[in-house]
Amino acid sequence: MRVSTLLSSLKWLYPGMRVKRWLLLIPVGVAAVIAGVVLLLNMHIVDVLGMVGTEAFRRFGMRLDKPATQVPLGIGMVGLGLLLIFVSLRQVVRSITSVVSPEAQGKLADMVFQRRYLAGGQRIVVIGGGTGLSTMLRGLKQYSSNIVAIVTVTDDGGSSGRSQREMGMLPPGDIRNCLVALADAEPMMTELFQYRFDEGIENLDGHSFGNLLIAAMTRITGDFELAVKETSHILAIRGLVLPSTLEQVTLQAEFEDGMFVEGETTITKTPGAIKYMMLHPSNVRPLEEALRSIELADCIVLGPGSVYTSVVPNLLVNGIPEAIEASEAAKVYVCNVMTQPGETDGYAASHHIHALTKHTEHRVFNHVLVNQKRPSKDLLAKYAQQNQFFVEPDLATIRDMGFKPIVGDYISQTDVVRHDPAKLAEAIIKLIY
Repeated sequence: MRVSTLLSSLKWLYPGMRVKRWLLLIPVGVAAVIAGVVLLLNMHIVDVLGMVGTEAFRRFGMRLDKPATQVPLGIGMVGLGLLLIFVSLRQVVRSITSVVSPEAQGKLADMVFQRRYLAGGQRIVVIGGGTGLSTMLRGLKQYSSNIVAIVTVTDDGGSSGRSQREMGMLPPGDIRNCLVALADAEPMMTELFQYRFDEGIENLDGHSFGNLLIAAMTRITGDFELAVKETSHILAIRGLVLPSTLEQVTLQAEFEDGMFVEGETTITKTPGAIKYMMLHPSNVRPLEEALRSIELADCIVLGPGSVYTSVVPNLLVNGIPEAIEASEAAKVYVCNVMTQPGETDGYAASHHIHALTKHTEHRVFNHVLVNQKRPSKDLLAKYAQQNQFFVEPDLATIRDMGFKPIVGDYISQTDVVRHDPAKLAEAIIKLIY
């Protein structure tokens, strides 16, 4: 091992590496600094240097034993040596980064500072699925790289459902969205992951490239969890994305009228009020890494996202609600901004909380992040056409239920109403501190 390491280190001296000249210049700079210090302190440990200097300066009518000559010359030598060392090290770093990370040219210090800052960030665990979770992750990754997203694996629609049925793998859609949200890669790479093939391309229409890549990684590694981690390296994500379980599960719903419906897509399309959600099989196990992340967390965040189909399924995995309750972290539920047709019709904020708490006997959050900023009338009218309405912040009821509401303006109003990533992240970081 030592011999191979030595041989590898000698490659720095190979032609074309563009570092040898700067590496050799460093000892020259060190020698200049030493010579300058010797002159400044009038030290006699280098008599040879003094003799050479005396002879050299005698020709110009100066004497090195005079302070008037020693001080400026010593300062000059130290300055020259430091300059040589600085320039040499700078050029060595530039030569290396130009090959290893070309995008870091000219901003290496900024990148190092940012990564050190994020590496020291709070340990945050977010639990859920869907687009709501990925939206929040975009904001949180600006504060910490110690983020763990625990994501539901019950999506059976679209590309994810096809991947599950045709390839026998866990549905990758929600996990892909979280990976992209945490990505630190080039914009083109993230755009590639989200690219969806158009209709007309046989066997590929409707598939997203990211789902296909995760599927290929699963085939190569033979393990879905490892495939997600390898994909994380490609996207250079800030944090970790984990499925809530590695077992194949199906989401089931019991409606208030007694009807039972199976499959996430069918549940969301079935009209009526949902009474209770279940997993089949019911005894699925969580990832040990997910449980460890919950145990070590400084903050645990549930949602935002579809209450019954994105957040609740994670609480139905054995061991996860127990781990959340046992954790000493700050625990918060991020309530949705708008209702979802067929799932949370007529729900106020307190109804969302009740939907979560009735699915577990464990107390999995103490705080509720509630938006009180109403969208514009035009946006409300647009959403009303789709049977989606503003979630009323009934704060008194929330307090009576034993939870502490954290109220504010947490939405971004463009052509759609959704949570603002920066506002959410800021509120969560404030809660931690």
